[in-house]
Amino acid sequence: MENPFGFMEYERLDAPALDVAQRITNYNEFHTPLPEKEQKLQGERCMNCGVPFCQSGMKINGMISGCPLNNLIPEWNHLVSMGAWKQAYQRLTLTNPFPEFTSRVCPALCEKACTCGANGDAVTVRANEYSIIENAYVEGFTRAKPPKTRTGKRIAVVGSGPAGLAAADLLNRRGHSVTVYERSDRAGGLLMYGIPNMKLEKQIIERKLNVMSEEGVVFVTNTDVGKDISAEELKSSFDSVILACGASNPRDISVDGREAKGVHFAVDFLRSTTKALLDNGLRDGTFISAKGKDVIVIGGGDTGNDCVGTCVRHGAKSVVQLEMMPKLPDERTEDNPWPEWPKVSKTDYGQEEAAAVYGSDPRVYQTTVKEFLTDESGSLRGAVLINLERGKNGRMTPVKGSEHEVKAQLALIAAGFLGAESYVAKAFGVDTDNRSNVAAQPNSHRTNIARVYTAGDMHIGQSLVVRAIREGVDCAREVDADLMGYSNL
Repeated sequence: MENPFGFMEYERLDAPALDVAQRITNYNEFHTPLPEKEQKLQGERCMNCGVPFCQSGMKINGMISGCPLNNLIPEWNHLVSMGAWKQAYQRLTLTNPFPEFTSRVCPALCEKACTCGANGDAVTVRANEYSIIENAYVEGFTRAKPPKTRTGKRIAVVGSGPAGLAAADLLNRRGHSVTVYERSDRAGGLLMYGIPNMKLEKQIIERKLNVMSEEGVVFVTNTDVGKDISAEELKSSFDSVILACGASNPRDISVDGREAKGVHFAVDFLRSTTKALLDNGLRDGTFISAKGKDVIVIGGGDTGNDCVGTCVRHGAKSVVQLEMMPKLPDERTEDNPWPEWPKVSKTDYGQEEAAAVYGSDPRVYQTTVKEFLTDESGSLRGAVLINLERGKNGRMTPVKGSEHEVKAQLALIAAGFLGAESYVAKAFGVDTDNRSNVAAQPNSHRTNIARVYTAGDMHIGQSLVVRAIREGVDCAREVDADLMGYSNL
């Protein structure tokens, strides 16, 4: 580092967010990047540790600590501090094909493992990454670079989420001819329709997809593999097939009244908003609307928070977010030391916005829905909630006599996912495990069917975008090695 004492001389400075009243009037990203001078100082805060946990990506007590992509974080922090933006971009993209995505939606596992964060504030790794990639687009470092030669090998990628895109990008760079199949009308998978605009504006995805197209990747949308085109056709037309369809089978809840009009899966709600926003600027009647409604969001994770933030922007009358588990502590406990992932309570953007608009945090802990209530037409009018407590077996159990009724005209189920939808796996004849994920050979992405591979959430279950990218990268190397006898990816 130019200044080895930067972490002592400069305080952490995050990109400021627009105030709630301003940002909830639209669906745009709402953080304002720091000026270049300030961002360089943030890069200078990196300690250049002898053992940089930030880039380790290892599991500690079952939780990932540090970057799953093993990004060379101290190196490009140093280059940011020097203003060497092109070199920083080159080092960053050695390990991460999509920093424009991770710098926006990754929960920054790197920062949770940062040595500065052990006794103070971590380095602004994600913001530094954002500055590197956005500067690269401005300066033209990201322009398309098609491979100079082609290998003659053809690869089909089923699914255009982060894992599929990562595999396609690397294999195309190697010189293979790659075709990506997507059942939706736009490529991007989870990135396009699973993450709201205010976290990841869709022109950011399209910007990268355009570069990939110029480099030779072919995108085929509105094509549902296993229905519109057969597995046999793909296997006969391509040398290898990668299944990267995500974990898109939402977990349901089984309670009386579940069939009520107005009860939806969170993923359907978020998709309808994004699609209508892109298609027609949210014209009424083209999406599931929360406007003027009392809303219950069932699930306390990131998807539930995204639903809360979206409902606020719709103009919901009220929003309640139910969390089955107790509230996490505000600070690390002794049994959760650094550099483990911190199991602490956090208030995300949606909850912050709901608190500002409705006057209180929307989250209600240790509570779930016991029954949905309907009116004469079968539409949702309310719900019976029940409190939960931890039983002797460690599971959350209902508290007798704690039932209480609340108003609701819209309920969104954000209870996670149960693996991949089964029809693609059945079409290809690949084995699945007891969690409905596509099974692969140990420490591999090869399935039981020759020349068919799997990657991303379809392989490992619901996880983070950054882990899906790593899955795609590793799968690409394996496919390349099998096709060519070695891999230089």
